[in-house]
Amino acid sequence: MTVRVRLLTRSGCHLCDDAAEVLARVCGELGERWDSVDVDGDPELRAEYGDQVPVVLLDGREHDSFRVDEARLRADLAR
Repeated sequence: MTVRVRLLTRSGCHLCDDAAEVLARVCGELGERWDSVDVDGDPELRAEYGDQVPVVLLDGREHDSFRVDEARLRADLAR
């Protein structure tokens, strides 16, 4: 099963914790898998997204940063 939703995060980020709660709820309700990746563990991700976390990727594309738009996420996952 493919992961459609990925959260780019870092340790100690309260907005990342908030985003993870939204993803867990929405993806759980819709039966979608999601995962998270710590940008500090990957130099390329850190260089690209280090000041922008949390970032939600949907199907490999940037969907949200800083805050998750729950309604838009639900709508886009339904497509």
